[in-house]
Amino acid sequence: EQGVDQADLIAFLLELSFHTPGEAYSLDTLTDDQTTMIKDLADLGLVKLQKGRKESWFIPTKLATNLSVSLTDSSSRKQGFVVVETNFRMYAYSSSKLHCEILRLFARVEYQLPNLIVGAITKESLYNAFENGITAEQIVTFLQQNAHPRVAEKIPSVPENVTDQIRLWETDLNRVEMTPAHFYDEFPSRDVFEAASDFARMHNGLLWEDAKKMRMVVKAEIYMLMREHLRGQNK
Repeated sequence: EQGVDQADLIAFLLELSFHTPGEAYSLDTLTDDQTTMIKDLADLGLVKLQKGRKESWFIPTKLATNLSVSLTDSSSRKQGFVVVETNFRMYAYSSSKLHCEILRLFARVEYQLPNLIVGAITKESLYNAFENGITAEQIVTFLQQNAHPRVAEKIPSVPENVTDQIRLWETDLNRVEMTPAHFYDEFPSRDVFEAASDFARMHNGLLWEDAKKMRMVVKAEIYMLMREHLRGQNK
């Protein structure tokens, strides 16, 4: 009734099911349609909403993380359907559109036959999953728990080179980056601190702030601008 596309809603629900329960995710990462959905999902108990002074977050509940299981029929849960090969090719023996949408969250689906979904796990598809809050461990666990009976008895059920590479691609995104910066504290008042924080943010130079203790870290490239701004505030 609100004009939200059903496919987008289902895709968002499936995405939520891969999030970590109890962890806060920024509302700024959501699209306009997802922002509309999240309010109704909060009323249903799938997420909790938190509002801060400048930002807002949504926190998935256990109910949300169990959606991908509760939405599938009982017969599909009893038997696995996914086969992953050492060359990262993936074959899912299923006619379920839901299964197809779940796989799209972290893999490139190339084509779908009446009872077979063919795709591949790629670096790009995994990066999209990681950016949406899905972890490498969740993907590996999903593939292992839903392995086709022909491969489920093997040890491991998912090739080690695939699981290792999934984890390695995730660590690529978590590498430490060095950014020259300056640390500011001991602000004379909260008004001065908030004005400085807004100024740094406006110039895309705010790296970190602790509003409670009135401390912040700002990129070194805007040091001169910050100095002039703070001088003006002191006057």
